[in-house]
Amino acid sequence: MNSKILNQKTIKKITTFDGIGLHSGKNLMVKILPSAPNTGITFIRSDLKKNNIIKPNVFNVSEASFCTTISNEFGARVSTIEHLMAALYVKGVDNAVIEVNGPEIPIMDGSSQEFLDLINNAELEISDQPIKLIKIDKDVNFSIGEKFIKVKPSTVSLTIDFEIDFPNSLIGNQRNVINVYEDNLNKVLSSRTFCLYEDIEKLKKMNLAKGGSLENAIVVKGNKVLNKDGLRNNKEFVNHKILDCIGDIYLAGYKMLANIQCSQGGHYLTNQVLRKILSDEANYSILEIKSKTLPKALVNNYFLRSIA
Repeated sequence: MNSKILNQKTIKKITTFDGIGLHSGKNLMVKILPSAPNTGITFIRSDLKKNNIIKPNVFNVSEASFCTTISNEFGARVSTIEHLMAALYVKGVDNAVIEVNGPEIPIMDGSSQEFLDLINNAELEISDQPIKLIKIDKDVNFSIGEKFIKVKPSTVSLTIDFEIDFPNSLIGNQRNVINVYEDNLNKVLSSRTFCLYEDIEKLKKMNLAKGGSLENAIVVKGNKVLNKDGLRNNKEFVNHKILDCIGDIYLAGYKMLANIQCSQGGHYLTNQVLRKILSDEANYSILEIKSKTLPKALVNNYFLRSIA
């Protein structure tokens, strides 16, 4: 095995794309650029002349209701970053600069699929610096009423056990369990954001979902999906929540080793439990990864897959 596989990665060439912002309704241009080892992911608001750098950090999340929004100390913000962050996580991109000329990352088709295609086309550059992971060392929980998220230690994997329970006959109760580093994630990564038809007007009154359409979101009315081609998989609703969770986890700054169980959660619960974890160094360790320290299955399934 090439030992460089376990080193930090960035993209080989600049990639650009544009699209509609789900909530802002604006047409937005994005450029993803290579970045040096140990710089992490950085967002830059290219439409602002100064104070325009924003790090996707757990403690920089300023809104987490209908999407994840990060802000800097000067009030510059970028929202709806979670689907792009999930794609960067799964493809093993440790370092990149993301320039956007407005307050939101385009929604594309409502999933991570188009972001994955862009990263694949840009290809990956492998550095000479080892990857770092965050390993959870203690159980940490966060709950609001019946909604909860529990994060437990794991030495070899990131498993996400997610359950949703909607007061809608079509969505209803769904649950799925995935191992991020070993399972085929195609269904998760292609699962789109969704909403109930009766909630659309409420969202618009809140100045949200201005760019929403059947091209970038699943809309459910009663027991019917209004999108002409229906669902992409039979657990698309809960799978999209898992997709969001992966993207939000990456705001911890590193890929993670943990067992996560979540019921009826979302961006807010994930952010709150991560804040709780990172507020006490006894809860976690930062590991510098070398090949002999990782199980062979993990290397083969995740690290080799990410550069395929």
